[in-house]
Amino acid sequence: MTDALTGKRPGRTEPGTSPPDGGFLLSLIRIKELSILLVTIAAAIYFSLTSGPGFATSDNYHTIAQYVAPWAIVAAGEVLVLICGQIDLSAGFVFTLSPFVLMLFYNNGFPLLLAVIGAVVVSAAIGMVNGLVHTLFGLSSFITTLGMAFLLWGLSLIISGGSPVSAPTDSWVVSVFGGWGWSEFLWALVVVAVMQVVLSTTRFGIATQATGGNPVGAAESGIRTNRVKVICFAITGGLAGLAGILQGTRVGSYDPTNGGFNTMFYAVAAAVIGGTALLGGSGTVLGAFLGALLLGLVYDGFNLTGISANAFYVVLGAAILIAALLNVYVTVLRKRLGSRRNS
Repeated sequence: MTDALTGKRPGRTEPGTSPPDGGFLLSLIRIKELSILLVTIAAAIYFSLTSGPGFATSDNYHTIAQYVAPWAIVAAGEVLVLICGQIDLSAGFVFTLSPFVLMLFYNNGFPLLLAVIGAVVVSAAIGMVNGLVHTLFGLSSFITTLGMAFLLWGLSLIISGGSPVSAPTDSWVVSVFGGWGWSEFLWALVVVAVMQVVLSTTRFGIATQATGGNPVGAAESGIRTNRVKVICFAITGGLAGLAGILQGTRVGSYDPTNGGFNTMFYAVAAAVIGGTALLGGSGTVLGAFLGALLLGLVYDGFNLTGISANAFYVVLGAAILIAALLNVYVTVLRKRLGSRRNS
């Protein structure tokens, strides 16, 4: 229906004109990473002002990067699984086991590079098993990956004998895969960039979001939702294994007590704080990276200011709750502004 005088549809924006009220606000709200980016910048400014000269130094930036890198790499995989409406509780123990698988290959005559690749492939295979058990037998991903977590924990202790194992030191591969100080963080940046592109611009990324957002509709439209889930679990396993190798190589030893539920929960926390919906259908790898960066800033800032490390867990819990509530609110606000703009 058009206006009798202007011939224009009421409430519609004509080409070349400014958007209706709320258009700019809607554009900002659609940037999923904006809120976590602003909070991260605010945290960096706060700690730079309150932590003294020790915060804004290259050594401290390196320390923060070492906190952030493993959380961000594992979170990049967890985001995919969470978008599918699932969760992987075993990722932290794939992180633990992968370096020992590497050493099994290496000690049996494999070149170090092939040993690294083999360990990552085994890690991805573990993730694939998680996905197959979940999809073929209808067992919830929570139970499936919880059982796998304890199984991998036990394997790590058996293979290692419960003691740390020295990492290899005599190859260029060592420098590339964690030996050089910044290589772990550079790997995190590459992983985040690649996974964000995959999620945002590829058919697989669209299928992943559809699988979590509307599984019935996705299946009816021809998307093989079970296959998508299995691939997402495999990617999570592979990235967790890579992160475990990078961190262990950086510190010079592979420790069976490293990783575990701590690494997994930090990765999930980073994903949720970064805007990934726990109910599935929505998420961003870049947001998860910013969430990991925020956690790293807060953890480091608390250490420098002398605040008890126990307080970090209070902040972490509050951040997860606030982020989850904010994500629900922003989703509703997007729908309201979008419907008002189209009305």
